[in-house]
Amino acid sequence: MAETTPPSAPAPLTRELVRRAPKVLLHDHLDGGLRPSTIVDLSAEIGHELPAGDPAGLADWFAESADSGSLVRYLETFSHTVAVMQRRDAITRIARECVEDLSEDGVVYAEVRYAPELMTEQGLTPDDVVAAVQAGFDEGMALAAEAGRPIVARQILTAMRHQAMSREIAELAVAWRDRGVTGFDIAGAEAGYPPTRHLDAFEYLRRENAHFTIHAGEAFGLPSIWEALQWCGADRLGHGVRIIDDVEVGPDGQVRLGRLASYVRDKRIPLEMCPSSNVQTGAAPSIAEHPIGLLADLRFRVTVNTDNRLMSRTSMTDEMWLLHTELGFDLDRLEWLTTNAMKSAFTHYDKRYALITEVVKPGYAALR
Repeated sequence: MAETTPPSAPAPLTRELVRRAPKVLLHDHLDGGLRPSTIVDLSAEIGHELPAGDPAGLADWFAESADSGSLVRYLETFSHTVAVMQRRDAITRIARECVEDLSEDGVVYAEVRYAPELMTEQGLTPDDVVAAVQAGFDEGMALAAEAGRPIVARQILTAMRHQAMSREIAELAVAWRDRGVTGFDIAGAEAGYPPTRHLDAFEYLRRENAHFTIHAGEAFGLPSIWEALQWCGADRLGHGVRIIDDVEVGPDGQVRLGRLASYVRDKRIPLEMCPSSNVQTGAAPSIAEHPIGLLADLRFRVTVNTDNRLMSRTSMTDEMWLLHTELGFDLDRLEWLTTNAMKSAFTHYDKRYALITEVVKPGYAALR
């Protein structure tokens, strides 16, 4: 009888393999992902004073200031990024560099969000801001394709939950939805600013058959998630990490889901989880204790994201590598997270299906 060669064990997962893996990003803030060198350049042009004058020192300042355990303190760091995002050319440059950076990190589809209302201090209208971002995205996608790293980048327009422009921004998202904008969001401090304050915007979006996500269940708990879903009708949850408060693990290891957690899992509601950011803002004690591990085991529709690459000094590769080293996620589970994200993207079904079958699955198969 001829001898058969035993199947070889899969190669160990390395950071380089993770870097090469195709990635899908649903929760990334444009004003939280600037290159430190770009902030230095643009600040010099407008005379904006920075807490550090060189890119390396500035990168350190952002990471250290954001690593406070407080969402409010975390959000304060944005005063310096928003300050340099008030001119068309600056916004276009930042948007182009965002797409280039994501492409170099292996991201093949990205939804990048920002609040147009924060970029109108020097006369730009919200529509001007969206046009400037789209110009940058178009340039970045063209450059990425030329470099052999094609990426699809789409905008999500965000309204600030403590302001009163949500209906106007929702209308802007609908006006631009066939020209690069793919959804709507509200963001900002959760406590004291429930999503129901913006019901008019969400009801309008539903009448227009438009997609939207809501930051919920990050700094505030289950009531925020419940309102986002049952009052506002969110398609996805931005973070949603506090859904773990409705999951009980008994002494015998048996898991019991509360009614809200069961609803979220049963309805396959996507959770836009951002592990490093959640640790920084105190939403999770550590990566090793982040709820994404248990929620993945329970087959919630979890996805992994960067949130703010500058403040968290992170990338999609970094986030995935942390899930591997701290929580034991293997290549199969990373592919599952990526597929979850692509299934949950705010783009048409045929495009989602094509990216999964023609890019994501072949890309992971090649790594094996």
